[in-house]
Amino acid sequence: MPALRCLVAQVWSHEAAPQVPGACASREHVIPTGSTHVVLRIGGPPIRTYDDATDLRGHRLGHAVVGGARSAYHVRELSGPAASVGVVLRPGASQVLLGVPESALAGHHTPLELLVGEGVVDALLGRLHAASCAQQRLALVEQWLVARSLGRGPALHPALAEALSRSVQRAESVRGMVEAGGMSHRHWIALFRHSTGLLPREWLRLRRFARAIEWASQPSLGWADVAAASGFADQAHLANTFRTVAGVSPSEWRRSVDPAAPNHVPMRR
Repeated sequence: MPALRCLVAQVWSHEAAPQVPGACASREHVIPTGSTHVVLRIGGPPIRTYDDATDLRGHRLGHAVVGGARSAYHVRELSGPAASVGVVLRPGASQVLLGVPESALAGHHTPLELLVGEGVVDALLGRLHAASCAQQRLALVEQWLVARSLGRGPALHPALAEALSRSVQRAESVRGMVEAGGMSHRHWIALFRHSTGLLPREWLRLRRFARAIEWASQPSLGWADVAAASGFADQAHLANTFRTVAGVSPSEWRRSVDPAAPNHVPMRR
């Protein structure tokens, strides 16, 4: 939708998967993208997440959740069939749509009702429950976002918008970003974190990692070649980053992941 293009990178919808008799709840590693996400689950159990693979208690979050930008994976519980709709926000968009900067949401999950009000969330979920198909749910969420935006663009400093656009197209460094931004290193770090939720080095590492898993989707390509193509110093550097960002080794990722969902790694029972 053109009215949302500057605020929203993607809106997606998943239909409910058929219930498998005798199946029990499972979990997956969710690899960070560097963006803030909004997820609405329509029916089924509440969303439950875990900080990492060692977290046994987890967090019960309800059916509408904002996932702040993060630099490393978290674990999500998969239990029961349920449809869902999600929104991937661009930097600076959460201030406009949710009333708080990305830095306030970073590193954790926040129930959506804490940001926009319980009545607002209940009304939106009610409309989504009544929708008959994925296309209607997508349209409803887009309409809700347009209404909240009030025609406003992202709260993003022009120098930061330019730096983020530039770093998507080619390799970038923190030093290069600071110099191009024309401000002090401390001011740049604070500005960057306010609008993205991440430090510049974290954001750049995720951009490089995203390129790596894109190259790695080609099974014939060796890991040394993947590392070189995506800007890592060597294969060991890539392997260490995989363990930190994804919580698995490169070979585990390649063996376990569905190519259609490279940021979701099923956990072995």
